[in-house]
Amino acid sequence: MKKKKIIIIGGGAAGFFCAANLDENKFYVTILEQNTDVLQKVKISGGGRCNVSHACFDPKELVQFYPRGNKELLSVFHQFQSGDTMGWFEERGVSLKIENDNRIFPESNSSKTIIDTMVNEVRRKKFDVKTQAVVLEIEKINESYIVKTSTGEYSADYIVYATGSSPKSLKLVKNLGHQIVEAVPSLFTFNIKNETLKDLMGTSFPYAKVSIPKLKMDESGPMLITHWGLSGPAILKISAWKARELADLKYQFDINVNFLGIDFEDAEEIFKKFRQENPKKSIGTSKIFDITTRFWHRILWLSKVDLEKNISSISSKELQSILQHLCNNVMKVSGKSTFKDEFVTAGGVELKEINFKNMSSKILENFYLAGEVLNIDAVTGGFNFQACWSEAWIIAQNLNLKLP
Repeated sequence: MKKKKIIIIGGGAAGFFCAANLDENKFYVTILEQNTDVLQKVKISGGGRCNVSHACFDPKELVQFYPRGNKELLSVFHQFQSGDTMGWFEERGVSLKIENDNRIFPESNSSKTIIDTMVNEVRRKKFDVKTQAVVLEIEKINESYIVKTSTGEYSADYIVYATGSSPKSLKLVKNLGHQIVEAVPSLFTFNIKNETLKDLMGTSFPYAKVSIPKLKMDESGPMLITHWGLSGPAILKISAWKARELADLKYQFDINVNFLGIDFEDAEEIFKKFRQENPKKSIGTSKIFDITTRFWHRILWLSKVDLEKNISSISSKELQSILQHLCNNVMKVSGKSTFKDEFVTAGGVELKEINFKNMSSKILENFYLAGEVLNIDAVTGGFNFQACWSEAWIIAQNLNLKLP
């Protein structure tokens, strides 16, 4: 039986994982990557450690981490989920570990381990990898495709489109007849100029609550003060779930921040109990809540309370002001800061046009799509990679079964 030709457009997580699972006895495979190097996002993920996946092994639970694509991914994760990813890498000699927050990393703490494993698998199969090959056009001719690139033309029986979400790659697939949902940033920090945060970069809060009244959205979790404003899981989760609505608001909106993550009344009770037990302490040296001394002093300054003041002489009005700044701090967001290195977007190919049983296009014959080119994205924690691995694996299995 004559081998068929597969062109994989995109040398990232989805493209490489698909190639690594294809049958070299049935296919000639060429990976086309426009950059000088492959697997660049894998390299920088998790601060260079590579957050391979997340230890969530129930597909119904796993899909809850995807603001877009959760319904569609259910059948995908029933075929290949986080446990299968772990198994795949471990079978190839990669030891993985699950950290306290359930993120999965290689024991080596180096993304190089993950990259080498996939590159070696592709090399072992003698598949071709072409870097600096920018795809200019894809033409369908009868049963096959011609892919025109900056370095020459390639013919293919099957195309696997795993380019990521760049505007150019979305335009190419749009020209072939696919509908595109306009891409907007997802996973970003909130830019805030506010006296509460000024010069307190690096201060963190383990149990914050954040809400956007205009969007009736709230989220809780760890939060961090940055150069620009606020970040951390609580902020990033909101930015992912409300990516489109926040883009419509042009990133100008009010948020309510509860730095303590407990109700106003509960905070008041904690304060009064502490005051009763420590009447002689000064307010500035009182460690009442789980916040840093620097931040506590900032709250007292904002509330116009002298640090030397005895806690027993704090007035009711002063207490209300302190608690207001801690539990119901209204701030104006005036923009966003995205992680250039780990940029994630909401948007991409319309999901109705994809057959999620095998990740094939319903518009184009013998054309498969995987990864961030689709209108699927997740919160941080290894979920975006997991979608890539699962989709790519399914494509490879489907193609492997096509030929006897």
